[in-house]
Amino acid sequence: MKIYDSIILGAGPAGITAAVYAARKKIDFLVVTLDIGGQAAWSGDIENYTGYQFITGPELALKFQEHMKAFDIKINMPEVAKRVSKEGNLVKTVTDKAQYLSKTLIITTGKSPRFLNVPGEKEFKNKGVTYCATCDGPIFKDKPVAIIGGGNSGLDAALQMIKISPKVYIINIAPSLTGDPIMVETLAKASNAQVLNNSRVKKIYGDKFVRGIEVETEGALKDLKVEGVFVEIGLIPNYGFSDILKLNELGEIVVDSRNATTVEGIFAAGDVTNVPEKQIIIACGEGSKACLSAFSYLSTHRF
Repeated sequence: MKIYDSIILGAGPAGITAAVYAARKKIDFLVVTLDIGGQAAWSGDIENYTGYQFITGPELALKFQEHMKAFDIKINMPEVAKRVSKEGNLVKTVTDKAQYLSKTLIITTGKSPRFLNVPGEKEFKNKGVTYCATCDGPIFKDKPVAIIGGGNSGLDAALQMIKISPKVYIINIAPSLTGDPIMVETLAKASNAQVLNNSRVKKIYGDKFVRGIEVETEGALKDLKVEGVFVEIGLIPNYGFSDILKLNELGEIVVDSRNATTVEGIFAAGDVTNVPEKQIIIACGEGSKACLSAFSYLSTHRF
């Protein structure tokens, strides 16, 4: 079996940046990923990525992909990691399609949407219940919708939907919205948006498709007639393929300032780690650091 210098798991902002740096360092590596772009591809309007006053998530993801193509980076996709273990001083990665040996491993698998776990959610998934406004928002043009969540992801979805939906309800479990102030201010100016604080969804109902939700708000039950439900209540780490790394209470991989995990030769970057503030630009920076740390490790160890 071929032994790579490094395997990079994931191709979101952190993984793509790590791959570009690895290509520039002439590391013998392979990218293994389910898709390209990660959460960046789900984002709507991005106005805080340095160098772009305005760009959409899908557009930025395409820029990332073009950057990778410029270096002719080898990508195995779609492929999902199933098991990671140490084999002496090497790392063994088993996926749903193959297995690999490498001197280092860089984990950049990001996060996935958290589920509501209420009656009707599973039944109406892809029948009105969705977890990506950027991907599915246009389907609900001219239809009333509910956004579940008052953080940045929820507000991002709401700001996308107020442009095409006649009524947008924002169901927020907290006493007030917790997203960026500029997003809160923009949403407050929208005449077709209504925020319900101190509220939670009790059930989702419909026939063949979603027709409404039942919400408990301020201690009373309220019925909202909507045809789309966007679940934006946070994310959980895409890390369930190994028990050898230390995780924090949120299930995030614990890394140090050089992106080293608690296992020698394994590095991690981006939203799957315990690095505070989950932002695209931070993930990119962490991806570059992880690759440089892996390069330093390769340069100072015998195999």
